[in-house]
Amino acid sequence: MARKNIQLDHAVILDLVNPQSTVLDLGCGNGDLLYLLIKEKKARGQGIEIDDQAIYKCVAKGLNVFHGDVDSGLAEFNDKSFDYVILNQSMQQILHVDKVLSDALRVGKKVIVGFPNFAYYKSRLQIFFRGKSPVTESLPYQWYETPNLHFLSILDFKKYCRTKNITIERQVCIGEKHQIPFLRNLFAQVGIFLISK
Repeated sequence: MARKNIQLDHAVILDLVNPQSTVLDLGCGNGDLLYLLIKEKKARGQGIEIDDQAIYKCVAKGLNVFHGDVDSGLAEFNDKSFDYVILNQSMQQILHVDKVLSDALRVGKKVIVGFPNFAYYKSRLQIFFRGKSPVTESLPYQWYETPNLHFLSILDFKKYCRTKNITIERQVCIGEKHQIPFLRNLFAQVGIFLISK
C-alpha cells in the first residue's frame, strides 16, 4: 500500500508500532487502521467496537473484532496481554476517560492515543470571530450531532499525563498534510501520543 494513500494519523501510528506486535484497537471503527497494522506490520490484532455497521465492515475485511463498549472496561484481558492498546479518535468520545486509560495501560505494554486538538487555531478563530462551535477537518460535526464528550487540547493531555504519572514516550502532532514541529497546541489538528505506565 502506497504511503500517500494512507491517512496521516494512520501513517504515524504505523510508524509507532513495532513489527509482529500484538495490538488491541479500542473503538476501531470500520477497521481501516487495524487492517493496515496487520497487513503492513504483520501485527496480530483485535478490535473492540460498539457500532454494528462498523463491525460488519471489519468482519468483511477479515478482522477479529468484538462487539463491546470500552467504557464497560477491559476486565476480560490479562495485564500486559498486548504490546499496544490503541485509542485513536475515540478517547474524546469515551464517558469514563480515567477508567478506560487506566485499563488500557494495564492491558497494554504501551498505549497509543490520538485525538483532535480542540485548541487548533482554526477552532479558536471560529469561536472568537463567529461566536460558534467550531467545525474543522478534524472536528467535522455540528455541535448537536457530535459524538465528542470531552474537548481537550494537546496541552490538556500532557498535563493529564503529568498528574497521573503517565510517561509520554513519544508525541507526534499533525496538521492537514504534515507533522507540526513547533507551537503544536496552536497549529496541530491532531495529537498522537505513545504512553506507558
